[in-house]
Amino acid sequence: MQKLLLIVLFCSCFACQSRTQQTEPEPTMSPNAERFYEKHPEYRVAGLETRRFKLEDIEPVIKALPAPFTVKLAGKSFQNRNIYHVSIGTGPVKVLMWSQMHGDEPTATMALMDLFQFLQKKDEFDSLRQVLLSKLTLHFIPMLNPDGANRFTRRNMQGIDINRDAMRLQTPEGRILKRIRDETKADWGFNLHDQNIYLGAGVSPYPASISVLAPAYNYTKDINETRGDAMRLIGVMNQLLQKHIPKQVGRYDDAFEPRAFGDNIQKWGTRTILIESGGLKGDPENQMLRRLNFSIFLTALEAIAMEKYKEWNYTAYEGLPENQPGGFHDLVVRKVQVMRNDKWYKVDLAFRREEVNYDNSRKFFYRANIAEMGDLMNTNGYDEIELEGYQAVPGSIKPGVIGWEEASKLDHLALLRQGITDVQVSTWPESLELSKLGVLLIRPRPNPANPGSSTAINLGSGGSILLQKDGKTEYAVVNGFLIKVQ
Repeated sequence: MQKLLLIVLFCSCFACQSRTQQTEPEPTMSPNAERFYEKHPEYRVAGLETRRFKLEDIEPVIKALPAPFTVKLAGKSFQNRNIYHVSIGTGPVKVLMWSQMHGDEPTATMALMDLFQFLQKKDEFDSLRQVLLSKLTLHFIPMLNPDGANRFTRRNMQGIDINRDAMRLQTPEGRILKRIRDETKADWGFNLHDQNIYLGAGVSPYPASISVLAPAYNYTKDINETRGDAMRLIGVMNQLLQKHIPKQVGRYDDAFEPRAFGDNIQKWGTRTILIESGGLKGDPENQMLRRLNFSIFLTALEAIAMEKYKEWNYTAYEGLPENQPGGFHDLVVRKVQVMRNDKWYKVDLAFRREEVNYDNSRKFFYRANIAEMGDLMNTNGYDEIELEGYQAVPGSIKPGVIGWEEASKLDHLALLRQGITDVQVSTWPESLELSKLGVLLIRPRPNPANPGSSTAINLGSGGSILLQKDGKTEYAVVNGFLIKVQ
């Protein structure tokens, strides 16, 4: 009986402790954190309004940085482009931030340009700047993979993923990062990336707009002081993020990757934090995410300088939902009917829009397809519509071939009402975005005068369909975009 009573008491105490831990209030957020977000437009560097910028677009900003900034040529990329090492501050705590080791992941690079602007300003934050620059020495590699950025591709021009080159060091870019980390003996490291926009923040209807990770340094995923401090600091940043993108912050799986820089830099004794910018509705060029990156960078630097991260435990970090792959699509049309073998079946249709680069990788157009179909109750869309009772049918192709300028002047809604979704063009535009005309431009068919219908509604097929009720077209999906026809 006494043993039973002790067990009950132990369990009760454990439950109380667990509840206490779960409900323990977070430390008070710095009043500066929200001000960083509010004031960001004053520090925003012009000329970076789209994601497809190159070294030549940011190099003048870097070279023009005044004292007390120090700008050094850290080395050359595989294709002999400049890689810069920017530093400022005289403090004993060393912070290293590197961005765009994947060339098509530019969000944090934009935010770093804004951070440079902030650090050289004179305004209400002067006292904070003094604290930051006296307690910290900040080191930056703003664009580690300028060759990849030039072509807006992930890998370097050897075809190697730099973030999987921490051990062999076969890339000049990887060798530069390793050398600077070793020379600075960085206490903190910020590994800055963009991620797949289709990741969900856990099993939820929310995308992972920003994801974080305190990388593991071994296969058993132990938490030492180094990794634990990184977890604490993530809690500080997440506090601000939840105010602006609630429930849209995810956490990466912390399985140890022995080739990755983040995991190894954590292993080498630098408190390392991965920040990945994902998808945010209404923000195709990541300008809102740029603002959030800027805000959490400064929030983190203040917390390091003032040692505020020490007030946090691991629970905020561990409570973040893990990223869920495949949870999101650009558009989901729910409960429509498609025909198979002369019978109608109810399905959901999920569309994804692939970005296709053109104009020397400075611009892109969309090429959409049906990425998933069936019962998609566990799938979410940045845009969704439920059309129970509607029938999805392929659109038709306009007979004849015209130039793209003439095509751009067509009454697209009138064409859609006629059931036409595709228009054959003789030449392709050089500067006009192809994908948002309201109809899909296609190459001429073998028989242009009688081209037939658009692609059948199948998995992987093109994203142009008519959505009809009682035989009347009320909506259309053209190249993955929903259009109200009536």
